[in-house]
Amino acid sequence: MRAQLRELYKYRELLYMIVVRDIKVRYKQSVMGFLWAILMPVLIVSAGVLVRYAYGIASHKPLAMSDVVGVATKSIPWAFLVSSIKFSCQSLLANHNLVTKVYFPKEIFPIAAVLAQLFDLLIASVVLVILLLVAKVSLSLQLLWAGPLLALTIALAIGIGLIVSAGSLFFRDVKYIVEVFLTFAIFFTPVFYDVSIFGAKGRWLLLNPVAPVLEGFSSIVRGQAPNWNWLVYSLTFAVVMVLLAYALFKKVEPAFAENI
Repeated sequence: MRAQLRELYKYRELLYMIVVRDIKVRYKQSVMGFLWAILMPVLIVSAGVLVRYAYGIASHKPLAMSDVVGVATKSIPWAFLVSSIKFSCQSLLANHNLVTKVYFPKEIFPIAAVLAQLFDLLIASVVLVILLLVAKVSLSLQLLWAGPLLALTIALAIGIGLIVSAGSLFFRDVKYIVEVFLTFAIFFTPVFYDVSIFGAKGRWLLLNPVAPVLEGFSSIVRGQAPNWNWLVYSLTFAVVMVLLAYALFKKVEPAFAENI
């Protein structure tokens, strides 16, 4: 695997070119332009605020600005993760001409699909910063955790992206399975709600490796450090998944050309 990683590093400039190309193609003929980058997070935040409002009515707890900030803080990395998985799922099929005719590490395509979403994440993060300023959220050193949490989110996206991209090449219905899974996954992931509202039983939700990451983003905005134990769990899961996904991807890569 070390030799394969060295080869991937050798093609880093190609990876950069494909990332830039994917970003340009996505917005070249778009009427809304860069506004598409914040549309999905805004929709998720709106849905989350509505859920929080309904919960507030049921529990006789009025919706506070902190609730809106909490949902927004989780929605942006969640939207990044969802978009990364969707685009990486079709990355090999969308580039079938290059996959079959030119030699280079094919994992470049799902990785590029994930990295291209960082552009959208950057734009959406600007909106989040504005919201935090409006909500008068105080700055703290805990915000430095944002970098490691983002890196962990990227690792999870790449691991999943490698698996679904290879799977969709061999089985076309993987695309639809992924879409259905992502549609319902938000209900089992603390995006609209906090794990704390379930008390001690909430720890079962943290078995979802994405949950500790999102809870971590929410914690640092409140000036608190992420839960270290659960963060180590997510990190371990992400590292193991990336290694296994990469090994599986390279194992089936020779069969790509004849199955695409």
